[in-house]
Amino acid sequence: MRTEICRDEEGFGRLAAEWTALYGRCSTVTPFQSHAWLHSWWLSYGRPGALRVVLVRRADGELVAAAPLMRAGGPLPVLTPLGGSITDFTDVLLDDGCPEAAPALAGALARAARGAVIDLREVRPGAAGERVFAFWRGPRRRLPDSLCLELPAVPMEGLLERIPSGKAQRVRAKLRKLDALGIDARVVGGDEVPAALDRLLRLHRLQWQGRGVTAEHTSERFAQHLTRAVRPMVERGEAMVTEFRLAGEVVAADLTLMSPRLAGGYLYGADPALRARKVDVATMLLRHGAGEAGTGGRATLSMLRGTEAYKRHWRPETVGNQRLMLTGRGTAPLLWLRAGAADARRWAARQARERDWVGRAIGRLTGRTPHGDGG
Repeated sequence: MRTEICRDEEGFGRLAAEWTALYGRCSTVTPFQSHAWLHSWWLSYGRPGALRVVLVRRADGELVAAAPLMRAGGPLPVLTPLGGSITDFTDVLLDDGCPEAAPALAGALARAARGAVIDLREVRPGAAGERVFAFWRGPRRRLPDSLCLELPAVPMEGLLERIPSGKAQRVRAKLRKLDALGIDARVVGGDEVPAALDRLLRLHRLQWQGRGVTAEHTSERFAQHLTRAVRPMVERGEAMVTEFRLAGEVVAADLTLMSPRLAGGYLYGADPALRARKVDVATMLLRHGAGEAGTGGRATLSMLRGTEAYKRHWRPETVGNQRLMLTGRGTAPLLWLRAGAADARRWAARQARERDWVGRAIGRLTGRTPHGDGG
């Protein structure tokens, strides 16, 4: 085995073909580990001089492991995964047919991170990063991270069997209304992706107008990232862009990202006029996504991060991402400091949620909001 570190974006770009080949040999990958997603993210969000992509090759040069990292900003020396806050899952890549790749990557990361903490956020259970964690010889910590909700990748009728019969009947009525309106779904091809994403982002802004849209989703760098990343992903079957039309007009659009094991609805936009017509957009998207997710042997339809109430209607499984921290013995205090800060933030967030829950309960009992305003 031999190792190297890629530090420049041109070199990272040239890795596309062999990275994609390794991606195909790593069964635990998610769409967010594709080269198209990571390289495009770096072009939009990366900082000059911060790239640290750790690579492991066989003696014949074949790539068998990769860790897409960068030097984080801030006063402490930290290596974090590429992808940032717009990426739901991060991980390393390990060749399933090369068992020595995991210890080799652990050793390469230890050498690359001398004097720094490696902080892997949003790692799914069973991810390749867990194997590196198992082989790590220095100080390490495993912390909980975001919660995700997941459903089996089965057609809509299978999902309806998960919910009470009364709710299932109401959902079927909503689906009949969709069919009566004549809303049809069409998956767009690679050439159409840029224009379709432009329409999706416009509908997304329109949908959230006046309701606190995620600011990053309205930025030009986010739009450029999606346009660069999604077209090659669509062409390789790693993404799907669907447009929903009513009387020939696009009234909703959805971006779903896909890997061999899961599909996840990443972003959608819908014309507010659909709400006025009592169209259940979430049900419309789920029916289409459920129909497509199971193709190719996928087992999971992920709702990605977040436990919003509308997702829980379908009785999904709650799956917790992990945060894996690794460092050398000489920098153990930095790891404990960073892990302690993360523990404190989680505690504060939990306290805030509990206060909010108590406040809402008091408001329901008294007919007033927690601040005394008329409920």
